[in-house]
Amino acid sequence: MLSQLKGMSYPVPDVSAKAERFRASLRLGIANVPYYNCSMFSSGFPPIRSFRRRIVYPILSLVVALGLVLGQPIGAQALPWAELILRGVQVIQLANLSDRQEVALGSQINEQIIRSGQARISRDRALTAYIDEIGQRLAKASTRPQIPYTFQVVDDNRINAFATMGGFVYINTGLIKAADNEAQLASVIGHEIGHVAGRHAVNQMKEMATIGLGASAAGLNRSRAVALGVELALRRPHSRNAEYEADELGLKMLMNVGYAPSAAPTFMQKLVSASSPPTFLSTHPAATDRIARMNQQIPPDQRDTGIGLSTTAYRQRTSSLR
Repeated sequence: MLSQLKGMSYPVPDVSAKAERFRASLRLGIANVPYYNCSMFSSGFPPIRSFRRRIVYPILSLVVALGLVLGQPIGAQALPWAELILRGVQVIQLANLSDRQEVALGSQINEQIIRSGQARISRDRALTAYIDEIGQRLAKASTRPQIPYTFQVVDDNRINAFATMGGFVYINTGLIKAADNEAQLASVIGHEIGHVAGRHAVNQMKEMATIGLGASAAGLNRSRAVALGVELALRRPHSRNAEYEADELGLKMLMNVGYAPSAAPTFMQKLVSASSPPTFLSTHPAATDRIARMNQQIPPDQRDTGIGLSTTAYRQRTSSLR
């Protein structure tokens, strides 16, 4: 066997041409090197150039780490530089999340929410189609119409709605029953689309990476990001500014589509005035402030004009819940 191997010749790979192309690319200021995956975007996320990963990311991470040091209290500044740099990498990864990456991550968060049983999706096709009809109409009038939106009905009598990154919106049957008309329901759906349009969940992830939550030696990898996304969607309230922005964006969608904008503050006032206000209101900014802000944002001549105010038509479309 050895004697046979001795007589065989093996081609030697010619790396000189590749090396020359690489040197030429460096002279042009562009590293024409193969793609490699960064930890956050592995297994299905678009890769990042090796040059950017090896050179640009460390520099940016140092800059972000320095910002974290300067922005933290004195006690927090005692953190090791390695940990601060890791947080910087995570912040940069999230800051550069593309629409396609956000939708892919949101899809995995959605799968985990459903698989874990934390949201029981309704099998009422007619009702789901109705909610999707309203949602898609509003999404087209949003500031992020370019991403796909998925609207799902959650079989839960509690009055609530929530959204996660990538265009996934969930509306509880309890909220659908609480609304008096389609415009009121649309005001809540528009608010949740506003969270997606404002990238509020992504911003929350960046904030949590800044303070070190969700950190690991491997960075913010996909499984960690999914777990964190589920936590944010179900149990972590948005900031006051995020809620105000979602209110404003939702109100603009209502008016752009043609719904009566007064439905938004009217429905919120109804929920606040109930004998048992929904628990989600306790984690949001003061409802009275939000109602006042929305009333100020509605042009007086448009307040009570528009579609979606018929209670009879709404009850017919949601009759399966009555």
